[in-house]
Parts: sequence; C-alpha cells; structure tokens
Amino acid sequence: MKPGSLLLLLAVSVLGACSPSRPASTQGTTVTPVASASDNVATMNSARDIVLAVANPQEPPPTHAGSSMLGYAPPSNYGAGQRAISMLHEMREHYGWHEVTGWPIKALSLYCIVLEPPAGMTREDLLAALAKDERVALAQPLQDYAVYSAQNDAGTQDADGPHKYNDPYADLQRGFVETDAALAHNTSQGDRVHIAIVDTGVDTSHPDLLGRIHDTSNEVDDNNPAFNRDPHGTEVAGIIGAIGDNHVGIVGIAPKSEISVYKACWYPTTVEAGARCNSFTLAKALAAILDTDARVINLSLGGPSDPLLNKLLSQLLEERRIVVAALPPDGSTRGFPDSAPGVLVVRVSGEKPAPPDVLSAPGNDILTTQPGGGYDFTSGSSMAAAHVSGIVALLLALSPGLDARTIHELLLSTSKMVGGIRQVDAAAAVAALRKNFVSSRR
Repeated sequence: MKPGSLLLLLAVSVLGACSPSRPASTQGTTVTPVASASDNVATMNSARDIVLAVANPQEPPPTHAGSSMLGYAPPSNYGAGQRAISMLHEMREHYGWHEVTGWPIKALSLYCIVLEPPAGMTREDLLAALAKDERVALAQPLQDYAVYSAQNDAGTQDADGPHKYNDPYADLQRGFVETDAALAHNTSQGDRVHIAIVDTGVDTSHPDLLGRIHDTSNEVDDNNPAFNRDPHGTEVAGIIGAIGDNHVGIVGIAPKSEISVYKACWYPTTVEAGARCNSFTLAKALAAILDTDARVINLSLGGPSDPLLNKLLSQLLEERRIVVAALPPDGSTRGFPDSAPGVLVVRVSGEKPAPPDVLSAPGNDILTTQPGGGYDFTSGSSMAAAHVSGIVALLLALSPGLDARTIHELLLSTSKMVGGIRQVDAAAAVAALRKNFVSSRR
C-alpha cells in the first residue's frame, strides 16, 4: 500500500472513531433486530413468549503479524458475536424453540431474543429448564405494559411578572397556569436540555411541534403514518415542548428543550382501548437512549417488574440520567419503572396525601396537542409526569450537574397549594435553585 493511501485510511478511521454516538437518522442504531420489527411485534404473545439473553462481549477483529493498529478498532456496528451465535444455535437445537426476533444490547454486553416455546412445552417448564442452563444470562416472560392516560385508567417572584404568551390557548392550559410555568420562563425555558420520550408515536408535523422533535425511533414497526396518528405520545410531547409565541395553540413547559421520541407502545385495536408496550419494545428503546446524551427520560407508562428492563433502567440511573415515571392507576410502586430507587414518580394532584416521595402535578383536564394539528383535553398520570419532565428541563438548563435526589428534594420542598391541593411549582423551583446558586457564590 502506498504511504499516501495508508495516511488516508488512517484519517478516515480516526474521523469515524470521533463521530458522535447520537444517531443522526430517525431510526435508532443501538439495537438491530434480526428481522423487521413490523414482522414480529404483532405476532408476540405475552402469555406465551420468553425473553432470553446470553453474553455478547464486543470482541476485536482478529489480527495477524504485520497488521496495523487499524486491526484493533472495534466494529462500528455492535451485533451478535460469534460466541452468542454459537450458544443460541446450540440451545435452539437442544430446546427446540422458535425465535421470533433478536437484538443486541451494547450497554449490557448481551444479545437478547424473543422466543416461542416448542409445541408441547409450557412457558413455565421452559423457564425452569433455562434457569439451570449456565449459558443463560437472563430468561424471563415477555411482559405487557400500558400508558397511563384517561383511556387506561418558594422563592422570590420575578419582578416582571409571568411572560405573556401570544398562543391563543395558553390560558386554558391548566397545568401550565397552575405550575406558574410562564413566570419560570423568565429565567429558564429548558434551553438545549435533551429529553427522551418513550411512548407511542408523535405527530411530528403538528404546528405546535413542527421542528421541535430532534429525532425519532420506531421500535414497533415501520408504519410512519401510524406513528404520526398516535395520540398519547403527541399529548405528552405537547405538554413538554410545544412551541411558544407562535400565535398557535399552546405552550410547552420546556419550549426550548430538545426532544427525541422513541415509539415503544402502539394501539393494538382502537385508540379507546389504550396503547400497550412489551418487554421487547421497551428494552430496545432504553438501550437506544443509552447511546445518546439524553438527560431526561419521560416514561408515562408502566407495568410489572421486569429483570431486563430493570437492568437497563439501572444503567440509565447510574449515568445520572433523570428518569420521570407516571404513578400506576392503582397507586402502587412495585413495578417498572416506578419501583426503581432514584426514579421521580409522579401522580395526578389530588385531595388525598401523596404516597411517600411521590410528586404531585396537574393531570386532570389537560389541554394539549392531538394528531392532525388539533387540541383536546386529556387526563392521567401520564400527563402529570410530562409536566414534571418539563420542569426538570427548566432546572437542568440552569444547573446541568443536578442529580435526581437534589431535583426530587427541590420539587418537593417548593410544591405549593393550588385550590387546596399541593403540587409542583415550576416558578418556585426555578427561583429556589437560582437563590441557592447565588448564595453558594457569596
């Protein structure tokens, strides 16, 4: 090889290694199923299927005598390694299962598959056998999750007063008004704070969201029209980040934040039936987020505790991401993601006292964006969680190093009584943070 060619090759390699980890396209890059998700999610059965994982270490390519340092560069696409492929082949031959789909999780060094037990064998019997197999890193039932919408279920005041928006429905936004978000916006609008919304799809062409969604990733299927017709994610995105002062509709709690949408939930029949998700789609979304710089993760959904999802959630929390979750309709905090220490759990404000450490935020009759460019009122802890995610972005824009515990304590201590109900207050939290920052510098 000529010296000039070698230098060019080295330059290309270095530039590739320095490229940002965050995906530039609208499709997630962390996980790559062996078959199109659209061919698989619809066939999955949470009463039958199993999620299985085996170790999948990232192995450097083989080198030989005289090879250059280029031989040590890790592969650009993390997929199934030879070790994982061999183990799964041997196990499939032994147990006789049918593989529905498979995908790698780089953050955990695992390769996961969704499998259907062989005919004549129950899921319980297969799980019991897999529990004794040393090659298995994880084996669990595929589980279902749901979004939490109505279908399912003190600091100083700013001398200038609240910002007066020209958006015609701003004064009808109960949550925006009750949390004093317009007053908080005199200090912070969540500038450049990256929020990941794990939910259904979102109407990215909505006039109040147009240009506000930085990127999207569909972990369910390849149906773009359905993605843009999904109401729940559109509602959550509007509460968090609708454009302000555009003479249209409403204003988001953090209108200058940066939003990514991960579709992990879908409507199996009608919108009225509510959206559902499962272990497979949620794991893909969380794994994809681990490869980004998202600081806030909004999970307006939940369900049973899940070993794989708990591992991914723990990784996110260890990296000091702020995870905001909606309280389940039954008020319990024993499932995913609400049971994980460090998660900010949010309920709809009510007359009854909140469970210990649970935040309260507006969640009834919330006016927000709807697919097709419309607006409507909706309710649920999903909407309450979205308000808190937006407020968290306001705080992080002022102090990026805040951790979940500090944010939680700040939001609790600055909550105010509104109509006899105690709930988070954006302006009070921002004012208290700014006051503490000024005091610490004296």
